[in-house]
Amino acid sequence: MGSRSKARKRAVDFLYEADQRGVDAVTLLSDRVGSPEVPPVNDYTVTLVEGVAENRERIDELLTQHAEGWSLDRMPAVDRSVLRLGLYELLWRSDDVPPAVAIDEAVELVKALSTDDSPRFVNGVLGRIAGIGNKLRKTV
Repeated sequence: MGSRSKARKRAVDFLYEADQRGVDAVTLLSDRVGSPEVPPVNDYTVTLVEGVAENRERIDELLTQHAEGWSLDRMPAVDRSVLRLGLYELLWRSDDVPPAVAIDEAVELVKALSTDDSPRFVNGVLGRIAGIGNKLRKTV
């Protein structure tokens, strides 16, 4: 697993924990960074967590619109965290992360962390959004 893949996994861990505890992900991250009990946090992990948190309202709006038949509350929490991360990379980091990479990385994360149906679901949602990504990037 490459360093960016590890950073994504770690970001999902923070996003998932914050979601489950009902706390702000950036606050959770800042409480953990520098703690002797927590291994050092990669800069890209910080970038991802901060980016998702900063754009969370728009990310959730887009996920709700494009996750056909699924509300955010109905999605498995891990899938929701991975989708938020994948969508952030897809639309806000597209200069740095090609869309295919953002989708593939998200699919690999849910393969390892979630249900057997999750990879297809995540791929479908992010694929639909990627199809209109250029239009959406102009509005984000």
